[in-house]
Amino acid sequence: MIRDRGAVVAYLLLTLVMLFWAGNAIVGRAMRADIPPFTFAFLRWTFALALLLPLAAPHLKRDRAALAAGWKIVLPLGVLGVGVFNGFLYLGLHYTNATNAMLLQAATPAGVLLMDRLLFAQRAPATRILGIVLSTLGVVVVVIRGDIGVIAGLKFGFGDMLVLAAVLAWSLYTSLLRAKPSVNPLSLLSATFLIGALCMAPFAAGEWVAGMRPRVDQDVIAAVFYVAIFPSTLSFLMFNRAVGQIGAGRAGQTISLMPLFGAVIAAAALNEPLHDYHLAGMVLIFGGIAFALWMERRGTIGAGE
Repeated sequence: MIRDRGAVVAYLLLTLVMLFWAGNAIVGRAMRADIPPFTFAFLRWTFALALLLPLAAPHLKRDRAALAAGWKIVLPLGVLGVGVFNGFLYLGLHYTNATNAMLLQAATPAGVLLMDRLLFAQRAPATRILGIVLSTLGVVVVVIRGDIGVIAGLKFGFGDMLVLAAVLAWSLYTSLLRAKPSVNPLSLLSATFLIGALCMAPFAAGEWVAGMRPRVDQDVIAAVFYVAIFPSTLSFLMFNRAVGQIGAGRAGQTISLMPLFGAVIAAAALNEPLHDYHLAGMVLIFGGIAFALWMERRGTIGAGE
């Protein structure tokens, strides 16, 4: 069984990660008319890499051989987790609404369990599945605002398919982290950021050639720096560490916190009120996570992932 202190630290880190990623989704939606999606993703990872390289340079010199030897894992980690996920998510937010996007992202914990099963023959305990079901119900309550009739009015189209593709890419990234090479976290992050930026470069160039140019003002600049620092550099470091500590399945379950944090951010930044359904969703989301953790401490869930 994993040590309690390590688990607490991992869940605290993941809580911060989900807070930053909730902000990323809000910023991505808010900036959709001001900066093309692939240009936004390219700038995000280019700036994140520039911020990271001064710290990572000494480690990269020592780890370059290990990174090259582990390219079969490093390459898909960069393509999926940095390139595909963010490119598809930003593009999808141009064609779908926040409600649909959050509902689709609620499928991420189940997606991680599915990838664990398919790639590593890792069977999820029934208690963890139940915890994920409870947390997912909490997400649904928050997203539909406690009104079951909202579901009947939802329409799924091209943008939703893009968001779903992003969810599958992230689920695969999270599962593959168990096979990452044994290198310094800054080295791995620099390599994946570089791969992600290179993936986005031709699509960003295509937007530029097509006349899709970003608006240059302080709001756009602030948005780029926010997504480069908090949802990128800091969040990926913390997420990767947490996955290494508690495993992909447990870490993936905390994705359920994003819609709740999104509502809290909207309330703080836009003066939107919080309602009873936010409280109900919060109880279900935290309850599902706490249930899985409690069963783990009792020894129902083993340490192996």
